[in-house]
Amino acid sequence: MRDFARDVARDLALSPKQIQSRYLYDALGSSLFESICRLPWYRITRAEGRLLTRWASEMVAPLQDPVTLLELGCGSGEKIALLAEALRSRRRRVAIHLIDISPTALELSERTLGALEHVSVVGHRATYEEGLRHAARERPPHGGLLVLFLGSNIGNFDPPASHDFLSEIRQAMRPGDALLLGADLIKPVDQLLLAYNDPLGVTAAFDKNLLVRMNRELGADFDLAAFEHQAIWNPGERRVEMHLVSLRDQSAQIRRAGISVAFEAGESIWTESSYKYEPHEVVELVSAAGFHSHAQWTDPEARFALTLFLAE
Repeated sequence: MRDFARDVARDLALSPKQIQSRYLYDALGSSLFESICRLPWYRITRAEGRLLTRWASEMVAPLQDPVTLLELGCGSGEKIALLAEALRSRRRRVAIHLIDISPTALELSERTLGALEHVSVVGHRATYEEGLRHAARERPPHGGLLVLFLGSNIGNFDPPASHDFLSEIRQAMRPGDALLLGADLIKPVDQLLLAYNDPLGVTAAFDKNLLVRMNRELGADFDLAAFEHQAIWNPGERRVEMHLVSLRDQSAQIRRAGISVAFEAGESIWTESSYKYEPHEVVELVSAAGFHSHAQWTDPEARFALTLFLAE
């Protein structure tokens, strides 16, 4: 909670005001995001599932036994289960490490993977960076590592941060290890905005739950009815942005962060970015961090790509 309070105090003093998207994922936020993934307007999860179902065997083929699968941001565990099953069906040994800051996501994934026989599963409640370093130390001295960074989570990083993060992944690897990266591709703006501001209001609830969390954990007094969820397409940066927009002039006290924050009508808290790519840009982005592209699979209908990279 100290980190949460410190980060909120720092980031709400910025212009524009913002809060790191990782704080969207408390227990309720994680559950709401799982619901978002099932909405007809949010096509990433289903497209990624189709690609994994069809190509899982090819995705794990370059790895040496025994195989360690490591997922950054594990969600429900359904995706990594497809790769684990592809290994098991060929009687290949597999160990799984799950890394997430959400205990709800870890519990759900561990239940999903518990149905697989002869697969060891270890959950790490940690940031991506901390969990990656810890899991890399625990892997066997021989065999291949496949790091999964799926769901277009890479799009939550701005370009410099994405390079730094991919470089950190590479530093935790040995030559011949692999990274499977999911990336959402550029598509018509109306499709993008529906994915981040659905007609049922599930994404709005997910976003506004950040205010609920601050009220509960940081002793804040945000009035939920005085903020509105908004998704916008920023064409210059090629990203969807999520904002909580103040509907009137107001102020909020955040006692455990030791601050009072004033808002003008129309001013927002920027809560998430989701960058979109062309297929070749995904390859260029990751190659610059010390990988080379092995294969890329795309879903042309949903405009989504999975790319397998090998560590050089």
